[in-house]
Amino acid sequence: MKLQLLLLSLLILMFCVPVGAQEDSAMVDSLAVDSLAALPVPAPVTDIGLSDLPNDHGHAVVVEWTPSTDDGSGLANVVGYQINYGLSKDGPLDSVGFVPSASGSYEHVGSKDENDRTYIPDHTDLYYRVDVKTVDGRLLVSAEVAGPVQSSGQWYNTGRTAVLIAVALFSFLTIFYVQQAKAGKELYIRPIGGIEAVDDAIGRATEMGRPILYVLGLGTAADVATIASFTILGRVAKRVAEYQTPIMVPTYDPIVMTVAQEVVKSSYMDAGRPDDYDEDSVHFVTQSQFAYVAAVNGMMLRERPATCVYMGKFFAESLLLAETGSVAGSIQISGTDEIAQIPFFIVACDYTLIGEELYAASAYLGREPKLLGSLKAQDWGKGLFVVLSIIGIILANFGVESFGALFEVAD
Repeated sequence: MKLQLLLLSLLILMFCVPVGAQEDSAMVDSLAVDSLAALPVPAPVTDIGLSDLPNDHGHAVVVEWTPSTDDGSGLANVVGYQINYGLSKDGPLDSVGFVPSASGSYEHVGSKDENDRTYIPDHTDLYYRVDVKTVDGRLLVSAEVAGPVQSSGQWYNTGRTAVLIAVALFSFLTIFYVQQAKAGKELYIRPIGGIEAVDDAIGRATEMGRPILYVLGLGTAADVATIASFTILGRVAKRVAEYQTPIMVPTYDPIVMTVAQEVVKSSYMDAGRPDDYDEDSVHFVTQSQFAYVAAVNGMMLRERPATCVYMGKFFAESLLLAETGSVAGSIQISGTDEIAQIPFFIVACDYTLIGEELYAASAYLGREPKLLGSLKAQDWGKGLFVVLSIIGIILANFGVESFGALFEVAD
């Protein structure tokens, strides 16, 4: 009985609100409404201007206006501006955006897809209206509808003129040096220690009667590092054919194996010893990373190659390969564009091609005019970039910002 009375009392307290409290709440709501209603009506925006967004793919319009004279006065409590858009001056307008107070422009960027809700048609009359929105969220003071304006895409982005000049200059240098190389002019390329050591390493293997191991890494035939490695493999295979030294090329990717077989076979033909080519010298192992490494390490410890060459794309297996080659007593020459693996090769190998030296090595060995010309153009481009950077830094320290502004690139 006591429990039932207690529950009944709680229900009465929950659902019974004092009349005075209800009156106080109603009075507060009434005062709030009266306060908002008492706010003065803000002045509309003026001088609405419409223009096509420059340097874009089209489907975009810039809306500009002079803010309401009551914006920031504290009297009308303007909170922002609502932008409305439509295809007819007298037809319905849809809200497309909102900007806070003190703003005077809005970029209406739409989709290029006709089925998208935000699609804006090009070469079509468009109309806009800017409304002043007050703090109560209900008073929208409409200005006159402005328009028409049409959007369109541009063929050329004037904000990327610096890029155009750089591309044109680099293209000129590339074409110039490629033509110089084709004409037979000797183009100087800084000697690369790792490549200079290849011939000595092959000679050492010949003297010792031990094979040469060439590892192309774990990259695919589409990787730039693997493509550069093919060129180096061709040079090594040609020397091997001339010296009649065995070569072992275990591969990780079947496509890489096929290309490597053709490269080695062509090198033996260029050396005049096509009959000495062994099809099993280039073979597929597995596409499991550490199973591949285990197999290659086993070859090192069994065959004891005099020289190990690692050229291509390498990952966590780099140190495992290099350490095993060191244990086998091999001369090791490595090269990769994987920055994280370069330190492991440096500490464990005798010679290491760092980063883009791998790409330069292919031009250095192949002497292909297109490769040589591109390499020389890159060198001149880098030199010019360094000189311009130094000039910009010096001028910036003296407060001259206009030079740096010449190289700004728009999004």
